Amino acid sequence: MVHIPRCMSTQHPDNVQVPFFSDNAELQGEDEVQEAYYVFSHLGCDEQMWDYEGKEVDNFVIKKLLTTYESYFRHNQIGRDVFITPRIPNPAVERSEAKILLETLGSIPRSYDAAEIFQAGHPAPIFEVILPMTVSAEDINRIYVYYEHFVAGRNNTKLPGTDFTIGEWLGQFRPERIHVIPLFEAVEHMLSAAEVMEEYLRDKPLEYHRVFLARSDPAMNSGLVSTVLANKIALQRLDQLEKRLGKPLYPILGVGSAPFRGHLKPSTVEQVVQEYPSVQTFTIQSAFKYDYPALQVGQAIRRLHELPRRAAQAVDEKRCFDIMEKYTQAYREAVMELAGVINNVAAYVPRRRKRKLHIGLFGYSRNVNGVSLPRAISFTAALYTIGLPPELLGLNSLSNEDLAFLRQTYINFEADLQAALRYADLDNPFLSPGLRRAIEHLGIKAEVNQEHLEISRRVVEAVRNNRFHRLDEWILQAANLRQFLG
Repeated sequence: MVHIPRCMSTQHPDNVQVPFFSDNAELQGEDEVQEAYYVFSHLGCDEQMWDYEGKEVDNFVIKKLLTTYESYFRHNQIGRDVFITPRIPNPAVERSEAKILLETLGSIPRSYDAAEIFQAGHPAPIFEVILPMTVSAEDINRIYVYYEHFVAGRNNTKLPGTDFTIGEWLGQFRPERIHVIPLFEAVEHMLSAAEVMEEYLRDKPLEYHRVFLARSDPAMNSGLVSTVLANKIALQRLDQLEKRLGKPLYPILGVGSAPFRGHLKPSTVEQVVQEYPSVQTFTIQSAFKYDYPALQVGQAIRRLHELPRRAAQAVDEKRCFDIMEKYTQAYREAVMELAGVINNVAAYVPRRRKRKLHIGLFGYSRNVNGVSLPRAISFTAALYTIGLPPELLGLNSLSNEDLAFLRQTYINFEADLQAALRYADLDNPFLSPGLRRAIEHLGIKAEVNQEHLEISRRVVEAVRNNRFHRLDEWILQAANLRQFLG
């Protein structure tokens, strides 16, 4: 039986603390190889995303893991027990990174050879890749076909002027085909995920498939409520498609520690699984891994493995859409008004990974109505630091009937808002009177973290007076109290 991972460790830089195995606050290179071993052997994750998108990355990770940690990987085979899954650039969007795709796909057979030398009969250590910003079946199909014909297909390609094939010359190119996991990153694309998958799988000899739904980038683009509802609709539709196809579909959900980005941390494992019962794989991001004691992290990951996957939650799509339309508009209007202060504070959020600029969506430094914004983690960190958590934006658009529906459908609605309100300043000068009234109307009681409140007010005063020299220090102090950066 094929093992489908439950806990995917990722390289999202939302951690406050620097991992013990790194001498540098910004993880890179050999640190990330060591990280992969650590999350497998000590924390209990069964998958590591290997992120080629927007950052430099080690192309020899399989060889290095096998040779450096030989004893562990003889008993825990990569590709059978634990998994390395590359996230590749999307050439349709990231034109300057497009040819990295060819290098990444071309390295898959080399990793296969390294594993075969390490242990005869070793399974393919890499056989899946994640395609970000997927919008169509054609996006996925191009990667699948390119690998099959131009990477593995070289086995039978003859060198011009000879009877010698490339496979005979350089050795066989394996595996023969790969799975391409689409990552849907905007609300409208998540809603079409089932339709895209149905078209893509129509002619594929695949026994199962995985589908990745983003959680934090769509929240930045459309707000917390719209994203949670869109996730639930997408999961319901994928569940229905699975039944029609008679072929397993295994959703992956990209959740971070902040409620705005998914609210998965060691203490919330059970409530997140309850919120998204049909998800097979949850991401374990850096704050989860490094901002809590290792024993607590390991116990939480073991609990995630124990909790069973169940059928998708049934949701009223029409009612969801009615709420999403007005909520998203209100959320975006609030973000536009706050863009200046967000950008000012986000510029001082410390980096935790060596990354390049990510492009392509509303939240990826693209100009929208004359306004550009930082990445999702810096965006979230900036708003929390000023005492205005992004979970609160757009709530003024919701009626009593909407709130009643959300409390039934978005299971952790109150718990997520209560967690955010612990770090809110309701006397914040950037908080509109209408939004303040909406928050008070919710009647959610939250014990405000006084240390965080003092820092937030210090930051707000500094920003209003253009005094930024201690901002990075205060951002870290506040993040340390929350146990996540953004």
